[in-house]
Amino acid sequence: MVQVCLNGPRQAADGAMVPLTPEAMAESAARAVAAGATDVHVHPKTPCGRDSLSPRVLAPTLEAIRARVSVPVGVTTGAWAEPDPAARLARIQEWTVLPDHASVNWHEEGAEEIAAALIERGVGVEAGVWSGTDGAARFAGSPLGPRVLRVLAEVTDTSPDTAEASAHALLAELGTARGRPVLLHGEDGGAWPVLRLAGRLGLLTRIGLEDTLLLPDGERALSNAQLVAEGLRQYGGARR
Repeated sequence: MVQVCLNGPRQAADGAMVPLTPEAMAESAARAVAAGATDVHVHPKTPCGRDSLSPRVLAPTLEAIRARVSVPVGVTTGAWAEPDPAARLARIQEWTVLPDHASVNWHEEGAEEIAAALIERGVGVEAGVWSGTDGAARFAGSPLGPRVLRVLAEVTDTSPDTAEASAHALLAELGTARGRPVLLHGEDGGAWPVLRLAGRLGLLTRIGLEDTLLLPDGERALSNAQLVAEGLRQYGGARR
């Protein structure tokens, strides 16, 4: 599986190719799926471009994307969208339209409660385990570990020279990942080396404008679809 991560916390200043409205996200998702993506991860945005967990923001985003694609669609529950854990949980319990899955960063306060609420509502959980945090240790001791959809192993080392080594260290911390599938990805300068490593190891991965604005040659990416097409080429080449 190659997931497309449409926008992340990026905003208008990152370029016109970053989709910020429900309509733009839906169009970008459709083109990315046509290019080969089999799963979508998106950050719903307020009109001013801020990540939001509000049901009034989430519902139109999911509805617009689902009108254009038939693959699973997931969202973030990152603390930056709602810093207070109790308020974050309340937002999720208010959702009227549910995503297929949602990422929960295990190093963030309230992760266990957020994940439990999502599972109770029938939403798959991507357990976000970031390098450089205690997320792997927390996940190892979580009673919810065997129940998550998959582990989202995020390498936060953005150096193209050291990101692969950081990825190996993160995978070692995860061990068997509680028997769950692992989606390995990097960000910015580490995005492409980590994607190729995922290909060599046969792990799930993702690519998109959330993780990088650049193609492997350093040229500015024109779209999520272009990143997905190149990601599939790099991933497949690494596996051979």
